[in-house]
Amino acid sequence: MGRASPFFLVLLSLGFFFVTYNLLTMVIHYQSAEGGQELITGWSSTRLYDSKRLSEPKRLFHVALTATDAVYSKWQCRVMYYWYQKMKDVEGSEMGGFTRVLHSGSPDNLMEEIPTFVVDPLPEGREQGYIVLNRPWAFVQWLQKATIKEDYILMAEPDHIFVNPLPNLARGSDPAGFPFFYIKPSENEKVVRKFFPEDKGPLTAIDPIGNSPVIIQKSELEKIAPTWMNVSLQMKDDPETDKAFGWVLEMYAYAIASALHGVRHILRKDFMIQPPWDLKVGNTFIIHYTYGCDYSLEGKLTYGKIGEWRFDKRSYTRNAPPRNLSLPPPGVPESVVGLVNMVNEATANIPGWEDGR
Repeated sequence: MGRASPFFLVLLSLGFFFVTYNLLTMVIHYQSAEGGQELITGWSSTRLYDSKRLSEPKRLFHVALTATDAVYSKWQCRVMYYWYQKMKDVEGSEMGGFTRVLHSGSPDNLMEEIPTFVVDPLPEGREQGYIVLNRPWAFVQWLQKATIKEDYILMAEPDHIFVNPLPNLARGSDPAGFPFFYIKPSENEKVVRKFFPEDKGPLTAIDPIGNSPVIIQKSELEKIAPTWMNVSLQMKDDPETDKAFGWVLEMYAYAIASALHGVRHILRKDFMIQPPWDLKVGNTFIIHYTYGCDYSLEGKLTYGKIGEWRFDKRSYTRNAPPRNLSLPPPGVPESVVGLVNMVNEATANIPGWEDGR
């Protein structure tokens, strides 16, 4: 792969700046709002439901994640695929096949290591510097062109690590998703109504989710994906919406597209955790390491300030993290310790990791 142009690296750096700014803003709300969240009323018996299914035939889902051919994306995909392989056949798992949907338009050097389906990116300039806009377009192409054996699909992301065997959390045609505290349609009514008119229903019909993680019937996703793509593009082209939603614009687009099709999601807080704010792994299924983890040597969180010890995926944009990352100091939450240990296990066992692919 050729060396990235200086212009591209500037764009990438700006992208990471805005992501970090947005995440820091969100975290202020997360700390006060997260404690009281529970599964949506009516779905509180999900664990009982899952236990009843242990004797039933497996309902396999296909794991799919969109990715670029940048080093930053590649190393995360490699770690994610390692843990998929570890968990796939563990009792309780209903994971089926796996596809990295690569929206670079051409094969890369991970084709033999990770099952990959190459699709086209959006036309040049159409993403307007918002690379996530390629995600719905990538799913549209993949669903149209690929042969997918499973009846369900898990939409995942490169920075997901499977920490427990994942069952099919969907129920029939009702998909399952993770509730994000910052997806608040009712607090953005003016903007949301541009794409979800009043005659389509109340704003409460829009679930507080993004497209990932979501387990959904393939037939349902085939209906939603083109709408998700079109709404994403329309939102990005609208300056007011673009300013209001920023880096989570595509998440709102998926939530609205689902509502336009009358699809409601089972909200599963146990779907994933997000260190450093979630402190324990417990019986959850995925670690999402989107936030930086910064601590003093005394184990105190220093979010927003580079810590004496840190793990942040954005530290490794041009090169993959080295093997055997240092472990956090004493007092750091279990979730962060577990995350670093799992990254270290993956890098220690992935052949050719030191080649920096």
